[in-house]
Amino acid sequence: MTDNFNIALVRVDNRLVHGQILEAWVPFIKAKCIFVVNDNAASDFFCETVIRMAVPSEIDVNIISVEDFARNYIFKQENGKRTIVLFSNIADACRAYNLGFHFDKLNIGNIHNEKYKLCCAPSVFLCDNEIQEILTLLENKGVLIELKRVPREKAVNIREALKDFC
Repeated sequence: MTDNFNIALVRVDNRLVHGQILEAWVPFIKAKCIFVVNDNAASDFFCETVIRMAVPSEIDVNIISVEDFARNYIFKQENGKRTIVLFSNIADACRAYNLGFHFDKLNIGNIHNEKYKLCCAPSVFLCDNEIQEILTLLENKGVLIELKRVPREKAVNIREALKDFC
């Protein structure tokens, strides 16, 4: 890896790159780079092309599989390009963590699951597997997980959102 990345946000958002990311998070963070960490996008030329077309040219965009990302990038909050890392689901974020991409904070912006068991925010609908993965990250790894769609919204700690469920 030749570039130095300052990971400013690690986010789960099933829509990946969209208006909230480009219009709210990129300017708020002053991001110069976005990593889309998704196996399907990394292996689908059409999907990759659409994502690249959506991102302004002054922002570097990297579309990479979960395994390749986790094995090649280290979570750092230092000098370098301010970077947003996007996962489309909690399972991919957990897999990256277990493969070596250790982050201390995870933002959950949007998750829509038709088989959901719990609606814990207007844009976050979790199924049993996702709840168990979240609890594993919380309990075993000490990751702070917050629900927050846009930067100016008050963050909700996932522990608070899950307290009546667990």
